[in-house]
Amino acid sequence: MHVDGEPKGLSLTRKRILLVIFCLAQFLDRVNNTSLLSALPTLDKSMGMTPSQSTWVISAFQLTFASFLLISGRISDVYDPKTAFIGGVSSICVISICCGFVDGKIPFIICRALCGIACAMTIPSALTLIVNMFPDPLQQARAIGVFGGCGAVAGVCGLLIGAIFVEWTSYHWVFWFVAIVAAPLALAGVFLIPPQVSETTDSLKPTAAKWKSLDLVGVSILTIALILFIFAVTSGSTESWASAMVLAPLIISILMMIAFFYWETLIPAEKAVIPPRTWFYNNFSVLVIVGLLPYLWWTAMLMIFTIMWQDIFHWSVLSSAVHMLPICVMGFAMSCTGSLSRIFSPKWMILTGLSLCMVATMLLAFHGGKPEDYWPYVFPAFSLGSSGAMLIFAHGSIAIFQAVPPSMAGTVGAIFNSALQFGSAIGIAIMTSIETSVEATHGGSQEYAGRAAAFWFLAGTIVLQLISISVYYDRSTDHKAQPKLSEHVLAHLSTDSEGKHDDDNIVAVEVCTSPQLEA
Repeated sequence: MHVDGEPKGLSLTRKRILLVIFCLAQFLDRVNNTSLLSALPTLDKSMGMTPSQSTWVISAFQLTFASFLLISGRISDVYDPKTAFIGGVSSICVISICCGFVDGKIPFIICRALCGIACAMTIPSALTLIVNMFPDPLQQARAIGVFGGCGAVAGVCGLLIGAIFVEWTSYHWVFWFVAIVAAPLALAGVFLIPPQVSETTDSLKPTAAKWKSLDLVGVSILTIALILFIFAVTSGSTESWASAMVLAPLIISILMMIAFFYWETLIPAEKAVIPPRTWFYNNFSVLVIVGLLPYLWWTAMLMIFTIMWQDIFHWSVLSSAVHMLPICVMGFAMSCTGSLSRIFSPKWMILTGLSLCMVATMLLAFHGGKPEDYWPYVFPAFSLGSSGAMLIFAHGSIAIFQAVPPSMAGTVGAIFNSALQFGSAIGIAIMTSIETSVEATHGGSQEYAGRAAAFWFLAGTIVLQLISISVYYDRSTDHKAQPKLSEHVLAHLSTDSEGKHDDDNIVAVEVCTSPQLEA
């Protein structure tokens, strides 16, 4: 099998075409969300939405997207990532067409939630296919970097696309545009993704064994817990944090998360969706923590400044989107630095990114509340901060995939992308609450004090990230080959209790003797 070696019969041209397909899927996922930031005011008026209902146009997508990433990653590892990818892109196409025709508030929000599930199916499967397609560490680093760069570009391009359609046609075309792009992508995936990059260690098992390997109990517990958690955090930004609507789902979600991690210790490691040993792969935990920041930084810039420019400065939707271009340009430029991870330690690249984000955030904490602040303060802050966020994203992604066996690519991609989404959802909810609280006593939304306070919170988050990477990132495994699952299982056996030793040893022997996992 190809998982630990070069896929046979796959030309460089075909690999590049496939990478473009996967990148376009990532592009669509981000555009699906950010394009509505431009279309939201028009959409609110058209459907007669209240402010809380308007919030759920964005939040419904984020909630289901983040919550279903893990089960999507597990499906990609256990079944066929090609099928998961094509199914996700095809569903995006169909649901986006429906969104363009729906005029009711509740059906529209339901369609947004379904679209989040469809988008969640594409990311882990695309990452699994990329890791399988580019087993060489240098090529893999470049491919993952470009894949991440498309997400940064899509963040701002989504604003532009939404603005163009809102100003020149209607918001309906935002969704139909997504469908028009998704349809040929799904068709191309059917014919161009070869079987050899779709195989995983678990995909060769009989159907009954695959079904058992999904860990449906664990996945169900965690998915419900994540839905409740994100619902609570999102509601906290518009409701009182002390209200039952926020506290009840928050407490239940935390208890369910504890129950999930306990459940994972009770079942065999090869059947667990997140085996406990996963957290002990070198640098895995600290890299997941680092993943909380990039999308938070980008989303904070898009939301805070888009609203301020349109509502306070009265800039047009299109003008606001154009002023965001430095984020897009610098983000994509830094996504091309993936090959540097083979020269420098990812630790230094991530620390550089965090430092750039810190400088940018401090600039915005002091200045940015006037139109004349754009060129001397906001423009350099966008350029530096987006460069830093992309360095964190790209080299964090590269490092985390190098830290685990290739056969876990789907699950690891899901965990890392979940961290990106959770960081964004939780951070934005807290920043919104801080901004609202400060504005209540410092001149309202017309003043910059509330936004400055939110940026101080963001700066504090970056400081914690700097400390985490500086202290806990271990460079001893940098630039080494990815670990084999068999090696890790055997190492893990030495720390297990004697009672579990025999059962786990059988698993280890089976894995070690599998021809697919031999070096």
